[in-house]
Amino acid sequence: MELDYVKLKEIKPALAGYIRESQTLLKLSSCPGEKVVHDVRVLMKKSRAALKLSGPRTDMDSFERDNKSLREVGRIMRFWRESAVQRKILKELRKEYPAIFNGLHDHEKLAALLEKTVPATEPVEEIKTGLELIMELLYKTGYRIRFQSMNTIEPQQLIKKFELTYKSVADIFLIARNNPKPENLHEFRKKTKTFLYQLYFFRPLNTSVIKALEKKLENLAQNLGKYNDLAQLVKTLDYKYTDGANLPALDELVVKIREKQDNYLAKAWPVSYKIFCPGQKLVNVLGFKLLVI
Repeated sequence: MELDYVKLKEIKPALAGYIRESQTLLKLSSCPGEKVVHDVRVLMKKSRAALKLSGPRTDMDSFERDNKSLREVGRIMRFWRESAVQRKILKELRKEYPAIFNGLHDHEKLAALLEKTVPATEPVEEIKTGLELIMELLYKTGYRIRFQSMNTIEPQQLIKKFELTYKSVADIFLIARNNPKPENLHEFRKKTKTFLYQLYFFRPLNTSVIKALEKKLENLAQNLGKYNDLAQLVKTLDYKYTDGANLPALDELVVKIREKQDNYLAKAWPVSYKIFCPGQKLVNVLGFKLLVI
């Protein structure tokens, strides 16, 4: 059903809410767990997506400063997440392929990644320093946003900005589809996430269709994310194929990892094509004919 008038979700309250929620989560413990780290990093991605959507009318210096601060928060926490994720993946692989791991008991990097860590009751100095910087960045960014005017942004400008986001994802989809190397797939995932988190603000245009699209995009991003996690694991292991130079078990393990990556891409490509195929228009993807907003 086509409506005569639709009001989009407001950006400023959502953006401020993402930052407040991040601060609340980080205050729960002096040693943020894996879930808190994951949730805060997602909130930072949502914040940056919202900030980029508001970009046409915000002061450019303020925009650059806030975007840089939010990106830095995610960058600091990324290193806290990677080792935990890689350990979890390796444990799952070891359970699935015990015979392969029996031949890798002397592999130092593998053993180091699998080594059990006892949860710390007090933060190590690196995490303590990182948390202090993160809280400062969040406070200053949240304070600046309070004084930014985002309510005067014209809906038509938001639509145009959102169309640019869609086109950028469609472009990187074609690049990644024609050259599916890890760097291109990682960029495709990042831009897909930006599109997903900006899509939230346009739910009122066609709620049921957009929610269904959000679910598809979330599944797409998860499959690309799992592919990327495996790619990072192979990189951490410093694996390079050289005929006869590696342990046969290590070559076999990487083959199994590549098979899993192939499966994740096999799930990602059909969904990607339906949403971002060449010639597709945003209004067709969202399932509405734009009237008045």
